[in-house]
Amino acid sequence: MDPMKKLLNGDEAIAHAARVAGVNLGIGYPGTPSTEILETFSALGGYAQWAPNEKVAAEVAIGAALAGGKAVVTMKHVGMNVAADPFFTAAYTGVKGSLVICAADDPGMASSQNEQDSRRYAVAAGLPMLEPADSQQCYDYFILATELSKRFGTPVILRLTTRVCHSKTIVSIGTFSEPETPSYTKDAKSHVMVPAFARLAHVRLRKRLKDLEEWNCENGPCTFLGPEGAKSGVIATGISAMHAAEALPEARIMQPGMTYPLPLAKIKEFVNSHEDNLVVEEGDPIVVETLLANGMNVRGKKEAFRFGELNVARVKKLAADDVTPDPAPAPGKPPQLCPGCPHRLTFQALHDLGCTVCGDIGCYTLGVLPPYEAMDTCVCMGASISAALGMREVLPAEQAKRIVSVIGDSTFMHSGLTGLVDMVYNRPPHGHVVILLDNSTTAMTGLQEHPGTGRRLDHTETVRVDPAAVARAIGVRVEEVDPLAMKDTLKDFIQEQLDKEDVCMIIMKRSCLLALKHLKDREKAQAEEKKN
Repeated sequence: MDPMKKLLNGDEAIAHAARVAGVNLGIGYPGTPSTEILETFSALGGYAQWAPNEKVAAEVAIGAALAGGKAVVTMKHVGMNVAADPFFTAAYTGVKGSLVICAADDPGMASSQNEQDSRRYAVAAGLPMLEPADSQQCYDYFILATELSKRFGTPVILRLTTRVCHSKTIVSIGTFSEPETPSYTKDAKSHVMVPAFARLAHVRLRKRLKDLEEWNCENGPCTFLGPEGAKSGVIATGISAMHAAEALPEARIMQPGMTYPLPLAKIKEFVNSHEDNLVVEEGDPIVVETLLANGMNVRGKKEAFRFGELNVARVKKLAADDVTPDPAPAPGKPPQLCPGCPHRLTFQALHDLGCTVCGDIGCYTLGVLPPYEAMDTCVCMGASISAALGMREVLPAEQAKRIVSVIGDSTFMHSGLTGLVDMVYNRPPHGHVVILLDNSTTAMTGLQEHPGTGRRLDHTETVRVDPAAVARAIGVRVEEVDPLAMKDTLKDFIQEQLDKEDVCMIIMKRSCLLALKHLKDREKAQAEEKKN
């Protein structure tokens, strides 16, 4: 194989592009399907960090870009919710270097709690967005995004989806570039968003978007597939263009690479050259609504196709307005906690105690499934504590006393800390018990490090944030136990803590078996390297 061509998935292609573009800093929070971007970037020699959560990651990346550096921040779609606050203001401040936001959506919810469409953020915040359809476009569009970010002085969103992130295609790779050292120039009127400055910045933002639309019409990336002169036209975004090309070979397909702001003049010319025009897009009907609002004769998909991933068969049905139910997927083995997982004992005890369990996001969310069925709520990261406090505020005492929060160590660092502060500040009348399942890794997304492991993204050692010390400093009573060491008395121990009606955090400390294996493998590899 040509050494400049590689078989890569979309995440890996972006990581290679970041090295070619000379990115100074990659930062994010692990979340399927975006996780491999920073892991690969680091393995290729780039400087990457895991942040405690997406908001912190966004703010660090914005700071790097304000200083004139090149930054990339990665997250899955729900992470965009956490990071929205700084992104909206960064659209006003702009950037001096470049900032690419890799937002990975999960149509069909392969590993997510909702099916939101991150394109809404581009429109709401006023940030340009590119949508690749395969790994080569992931590579090309990332490099283009860094160039546009620098040229127009704005963060740029690269919208990915699960299929694009994890499917592999051949990618032509350029030569890696070493990051340049930026120099900061003071510009308070652009960077300090007090109302007087922000009003001017908003005007600049709208002007920038108009300029970007004009650029998109004249020079924006646009892929055409299918026969020229076809009667039917299809406007498709991202991976949907690939599905449409296979499902509708008789149609002429237009895939605009920049989907916000859309190249409306170019699309209008395409629409006017066809008798029938279908819009194929995964997720919300954003493109079709925009085109209809601008007077174009297009049709979109029925409501039934708004849910889940699109594929060739579904695009054929979409084009024919066929809303008959899709065949039921073949039954598979339901997910479950790993054999030997230390979380099993905790969920069994909570089940036997008949507790109302407010859960959180992580592998321990599987505690909702048989045989334990020991989880009652799961909203978003950190809500195990906050939602439980709300329930305790309104329920009668006999029910409130049975409520327990269960959260993982990575999730606790992500967004559990503020809930713990609220637990002390607005102390429930009968106290509250938080169970921190500390398995020393971010297990669900692939055993990544976090501030509580004492290791950075590349597994080098750093200062470990101790959740017990943090909780005690806030004013929470802490009990640290090994669930396996007290498996016969764990249920009685939890009941004892509930009876004390105090604000308490029980840290169930036992490392994930898979994480231990990976750690031993790394130590063995490092030892062999030293010998050689």
